[in-house]
Amino acid sequence: MTADPGTALVDEQADRGSRPPRAAIYKAGARSRPRTGPEPAAGAPARPFRFAALGDSLTEGVGDRTGDGWRGWATLLAAAIGGETPAEFRKLAVSGALTQDVAELQTPEALEFEPDIASVLVGVNDTLRCTFDIEDLTRQLDSVCARLSARGTVLLTACLPDPGTMLGLPLPLARPLARRQRAVNTVVHALSDRFGAVHLHAAEGPWVADRQMWSADRLHPGERGHRMIAHRFHELLAERGLARGSAPALALEQPAPTRTASLLWLATAGTGWVARRCTDLLPQLLRLAGAEVRHWARGTSERLDRSAEHALFAALAAVSLDVPLARMGE
Repeated sequence: MTADPGTALVDEQADRGSRPPRAAIYKAGARSRPRTGPEPAAGAPARPFRFAALGDSLTEGVGDRTGDGWRGWATLLAAAIGGETPAEFRKLAVSGALTQDVAELQTPEALEFEPDIASVLVGVNDTLRCTFDIEDLTRQLDSVCARLSARGTVLLTACLPDPGTMLGLPLPLARPLARRQRAVNTVVHALSDRFGAVHLHAAEGPWVADRQMWSADRLHPGERGHRMIAHRFHELLAERGLARGSAPALALEQPAPTRTASLLWLATAGTGWVARRCTDLLPQLLRLAGAEVRHWARGTSERLDRSAEHALFAALAAVSLDVPLARMGE
C-alpha cells in the first residue's frame, strides 16, 4: 500500500454523493456536548477515562492474535487515550454478536461501567443472517446510541465494507449482501449524525483492496488493519480533545501470517466458520441470488434496489430519521 497509513481509512476525496458530508458527521455540538472527562469533586483526583467497546468480532480483535487470545483495535486504542493515567477499559464485544445482542446484553453492562467513550461497531453479522430486518436493526441501534448518549458518553462508530465484496463472491451472491450492508451503513451514518458520534468512514478506499490489511479469512483485519483503525480513531478523538496519549504505533509486532498458515486456517477454523454461516444464510442467499439472475435477465434489476431503498426509508422513519436519497449509497 502506497498511501499514507495515517489517512488511508478516511475518504479525504471529494464527496461522491453516497457519503454524508464530513460536516454532517461531526455536528457534535448541536446535540451532545463532547465530554472531556469526568467531573471530579472539589479536591478529589480525576478518575481515569473509561472506554467500553461494544460490538462483534471486529472489536473483539479477531485477526490480531497475541498469545492465546485476540487483541484488536479497541485494546490498542484504549492503551493510547489515557495519557499519564491509563484508561479503564472494558471490552464487551463478542464474536458473532448481532445488533440485538449489543442492545440487550452488552449495553446494560456498558451503562453500569459508566464509560466516557463507547464504541458501537455492529451490523455485519446481521447482514449474514436469514433473519435480517433493517427496521429492527435500526430500532435496536438507535436505542443503544440513545441510552449511552443520555449519560454523556461519546460514541465511536464506523461504516464497514460489505462481506460479499471482501469474500469475492460471484455477483448474484454478492449484490444482495452489498445492498444490506449499504443499508446498515446508511443507518450508522444517520445515527452518528443524530448523536454526535466520532465516526470513521471505513467502507471503501485503498485499505479495503490492500490484502496486507486483512487476515486470512478476508473478513477481519489483520494486525496491520487493526492498528490502522486504532490509529485513525485516535486521530479523530484527538480532534475532539478526547485522546490524551500518543497515537497507537503502526509498526507491526507480529510477522504477517505465511501463505501456508493462511491456507491452514481456511482449511480448519475457516471452514467451520463458513459452515456455520451457510447453515443459516445459504438457503435464503440462494433464493436472493436467483432473484438477482431473473431480474438481470429481464432488465429489471433496479426493482430490487428500489425495494431495498423503500425498506431502508421505512426503517429510518420508524425512528424519526430523514436521510436524503443522495445518501442512500452508504
